[in-house]
Amino acid sequence: MLYPSIFFQLELKKKLGKLEKYDNAYIWKRVNYYNKLKSLTEPGHQALALEDFRYGIKPKTYFFDSYALFRYFPTHLKINFLFGDITHTPLIPSFVKSRPVGAGNENSVVLKLNKVRHFLFVRDSRKFIEKKNLLVGRGKVYQKNRADFLRMYFGHPLCNVGKVNDDRGSKEWLVNKMSINEHLEYKFILCLEGNDVASNLKWVMSSNSIAVMPKPRYETWFMEGTLVGGIHYIEIRDDYTDLEEKLRYYIEHTEEAEKILINAHLHVEQCKNMEREELISFLTILKYFKKTGQDIGDLNSYIAFNNAAADNSGLL
Repeated sequence: MLYPSIFFQLELKKKLGKLEKYDNAYIWKRVNYYNKLKSLTEPGHQALALEDFRYGIKPKTYFFDSYALFRYFPTHLKINFLFGDITHTPLIPSFVKSRPVGAGNENSVVLKLNKVRHFLFVRDSRKFIEKKNLLVGRGKVYQKNRADFLRMYFGHPLCNVGKVNDDRGSKEWLVNKMSINEHLEYKFILCLEGNDVASNLKWVMSSNSIAVMPKPRYETWFMEGTLVGGIHYIEIRDDYTDLEEKLRYYIEHTEEAEKILINAHLHVEQCKNMEREELISFLTILKYFKKTGQDIGDLNSYIAFNNAAADNSGLL
């Protein structure tokens, strides 16, 4: 933060030039997934100029993750942002960590935020076949959906689940915390949404255990909305009534379970190329400035290329 922003701005074109190293159709597909803005929309009078995006904005983890990207752009450009666990779509185009899945979320432009909490991956040396035939789950219970699950399955012979907070919910459900390594002793790991997404989903899908959850309602940079039940995770009903049926099925059909693991790992791998992730982030932000009618000068050529690439590949 001690370096003048001009040093980073001079580097931006060089970083954007790395686009030629990658599959352009793939890059723009992800950019257009995170930033779905199509029609021109003004940023509004409440938008903040990048020169005023300074230390002191909270939460700090969101600020630092954003600042690491925004410092590459001219400081006269303006942004709107909503930090925290966002489960609604704002009225004006805004940068967010999380948004509802599906149509109507165009004003929610997703960035890779709060990485220290949400983008944790693991190396799992245990083979799926060697793990316990049980579902494990630990978490804080402040939401009805989590309480409903424990009400149904606490003490179930196929489940080792419970809550780790003592300020809400039945004391009967209170259990000791478990480390990630202890979770990895089990074939199945519960991933229930809380304030927004299930924060453990990323590391679970990077392991040799399988995520068990209903269809996601919210998504982050991890693109939870693209995950498919039975392909990337074991999908259970929103009311959880088919949990035992699904667990017994995949305990007996190990080959199908291991196919899910392969697909989960492939999805995770998309987020591990840091140079490519940064490039996609820059282009997502650049498209935001373009679609909010701001002057981006000669950076406009990258968006023009986007339109040509998208037209040729059916991405827009």
